[in-house]
Amino acid sequence: MPHATLPSPGFQAVILCGPGVSMNTFTSNPKDFPKALIPIANRPMVWYPLEWCYRMGVIDITLIAPPESEAAIEAALQQNPHLTSLPAPKPDIIAPKNLTQTTGTAEIFRLPEVKELITKDFVVLPCDLICELDGTSLLQSWMMEEAGFGGATGGKNIRKGIGGESVGRRGGLGVWYPTKGPNSVKKEETDFIITIPLSNPVVPPPETSLRNRVSKLVSSMTADTMKDVMEEKRGLPLRHSLLQKHGQIKMQSSHRPAHVYFFPYWVLAFINANPKLESLGEDVLGWWAKSSWQNGLGEKLGLREILQLPSDDASEDLNEAEQALDQEVDIPALSSTRTAPSTNPKSLQLASRVKDPSSGDPAILASPSKKPLIVPPILAYIQPTSPDPLPEKATPPPLIHRVDTAPLLLNISLRLAKLPSLSSLPKSSVPNPYSHTLKVADNSPIPSRCRVEADDSLLAENVTVEETCAIKESVVGPNCHIGTGAKLNKCLLMDGATVGEYVQLTGCILGRRCKIEGGPKTDQGKTVLQDCEVQEGYVVPWGTTAKNEKYMVFEGYSDEGSFEEDDDIDEADADDDTANDEMVI
Repeated sequence: MPHATLPSPGFQAVILCGPGVSMNTFTSNPKDFPKALIPIANRPMVWYPLEWCYRMGVIDITLIAPPESEAAIEAALQQNPHLTSLPAPKPDIIAPKNLTQTTGTAEIFRLPEVKELITKDFVVLPCDLICELDGTSLLQSWMMEEAGFGGATGGKNIRKGIGGESVGRRGGLGVWYPTKGPNSVKKEETDFIITIPLSNPVVPPPETSLRNRVSKLVSSMTADTMKDVMEEKRGLPLRHSLLQKHGQIKMQSSHRPAHVYFFPYWVLAFINANPKLESLGEDVLGWWAKSSWQNGLGEKLGLREILQLPSDDASEDLNEAEQALDQEVDIPALSSTRTAPSTNPKSLQLASRVKDPSSGDPAILASPSKKPLIVPPILAYIQPTSPDPLPEKATPPPLIHRVDTAPLLLNISLRLAKLPSLSSLPKSSVPNPYSHTLKVADNSPIPSRCRVEADDSLLAENVTVEETCAIKESVVGPNCHIGTGAKLNKCLLMDGATVGEYVQLTGCILGRRCKIEGGPKTDQGKTVLQDCEVQEGYVVPWGTTAKNEKYMVFEGYSDEGSFEEDDDIDEADADDDTANDEMVI
């Protein structure tokens, strides 16, 4: 598969290998089989964000995992054929001793091992990311809007001058994708986000440019939090200061964060300066976005100390940058609004809302030692929704999705199984990065009387299929056995699963080395499962008929570690200049 051949863009990639609480049927034993190794279309889950990083040109990659999962992931990196086939250098893995299954995503970046690890601009990814969109396009969008001339140069040794962190120009970039469409599942989590458009560029971008889908984030919270606020306030509260600063806003509630974040290095200091921030998506991005327009909030979050150098140093940097530009370009001559200089100071006209400082109004006079705080923005790439139905010859947008629930695991695996194999594509075509070399790894064990729909199915190595089987739109992992007369429809089988004779499965996920017992061909007493999950090593007895069941020896993790919004940072304490700060719509 193609990978980037350009020089590395200078980013570090951090992939968070979480516990997989919502997949407890298959992650109840993280020491032996953590979430990062759950197969998606017969590849380990962590393979997808790793491949995405290599395709983008980022090679400085670190996996962060709980200590109990480190050995299993390390072994997979050395032994799994999909992971060993990835380009060099291989990713590193760290397991901070205080990292638990309930540690918040922002809290991870306050752990000593992680703080020592990050030394420059970094991109944060979840281990369950599926992203067909080329990361290079996202990276270029970020660099064009926020990185300045210096590019991705921030870090412990900050490059000063034009575009450097020291002058406060470097913002971040997050990715959101729609939850409505062919890959949607019921009750999928979403965010409520408010964005504003970017300023129009001098040269309009091409229609295919990602910049047309990029905006600025000014508010972010989970949809559940938004619903709670609306119930309490009996409406949606919006601050006047937001509407005063941004007259055009767009609210969206059907998109979900991909948890793909391009961060400048200073964000690490921001996270560590605010220990009450627990999650990246809601807390870090939420408060950061608000601080760009809510008066006084940036000061309270300590952004002035993080973003600005002492006044003497900052002035020196800016003067040097201005002098460098003046030597090459006559900047005033390029302005379409320039006028001849006036010798009369009183001829300078002030904006209508700004009073003359000579009036002595103390509310107008600003402190000469404290310049206004300018908070770098967060850019938001909003993935478009596919037209429904698709127009003739229309190309759907690239797949971006997280796979953090069992229904999504099945849904996305079946979608990837429909991709044409590399061996079937003409040489002139551009293959999908997630296409397999062969849809059926070995045809020889499949009897002629079996029906295997290879166009929408995947069969891995060492799969044994008996006579008169029917496999339709399914993914079968390595070393599986399908008994005589068994029927599989829209199923996912992990390594070593066994399906007995005349078993009928629809929409099921079978864990590693589990067994669905078969029996004689009769009209009654067959094993028929629909939309069921079977834990690793579990044996479902012959004659079982069930729908929407989980077959588990023990439950594993619960959802008690979920996080709620931290209210300790009181927005009302910020020095807003509006007395009545909320309105309800």
